[in-house]
Amino acid sequence: MKFATVQAKGQQYYGAVVEDGFIALSPDFPDWPTLREVIAAGGLERLGAAVQDRAVTHPNGTFHYDIPVPAPEKIICVGVNFPDRNAEYKDGTVQPAHMSLFPRFPRSFTGHECPLIRPPENHTLDYEGEVAIVIGNGGRRIKAEDAYDHIAALTLCNEGTIRDWVRHAKFNVTQGKNWDKSGAIGPWLVPFTDAAQLDEARIQTRVNGELRQDDVLSRMMFPIREEIAYISTFTTLVPGDIIVTGTPTGAGARFDPPRYLKPGDVVEVEATGIGTLRNTVEDEA
Repeated sequence: MKFATVQAKGQQYYGAVVEDGFIALSPDFPDWPTLREVIAAGGLERLGAAVQDRAVTHPNGTFHYDIPVPAPEKIICVGVNFPDRNAEYKDGTVQPAHMSLFPRFPRSFTGHECPLIRPPENHTLDYEGEVAIVIGNGGRRIKAEDAYDHIAALTLCNEGTIRDWVRHAKFNVTQGKNWDKSGAIGPWLVPFTDAAQLDEARIQTRVNGELRQDDVLSRMMFPIREEIAYISTFTTLVPGDIIVTGTPTGAGARFDPPRYLKPGDVVEVEATGIGTLRNTVEDEA
């Protein structure tokens, strides 16, 4: 089952994505205004049951995708989390003692099939394909062995970055990571029901059909269980929070010369069992 948030004729809906289009379910659940409230109530199973024998309400081509959780309290990204990615920094470290983290704001993301926006101030827009997890059961100081019990769903992220602005400061990357609509989340949420959905998953990124990133989540230096445990040590995780789990090597900045995104490019992020997040690139109007 795939649950999404979409816009149609100026109205936002959530519901199920099927082969022929979209089935709006939000009108039937007025107590849950968005998928964030659905997740907080543990309602994804109820949504799945509501889909049975329902007709498509919005055929393909009559709606566009928003990010699946419209207003998460937190989006926390894990940086430099694959061995080959760590080696790019050439600092002699094999395994950092602690994971690198930074926040992103919801406004910095757009939905599936929507354009990533390259700003006029800087043209070093880059891609980073990642699996993202959505917290279901919140908590503080969650144990790693219990971490998967706190995941409601999985989705994909293109953690688009303005590389030059990442380098503006000595110890933070926030300003390079939060340009409006520079990244994307989606297309939808896939309920998390089995550890194999993460433990056996592969993440790939293609630009104009060319494979640029390709790795398996089992090679992460800080596995997702540890990410949840570490992050929940210093902040309370709440339903709808998103953790963007890390990108493999192969981003455009690491080519010689760099291969940054430009208008007309098509970026696709794909992961086993989740689907494909697809975006074009446009200059800011």
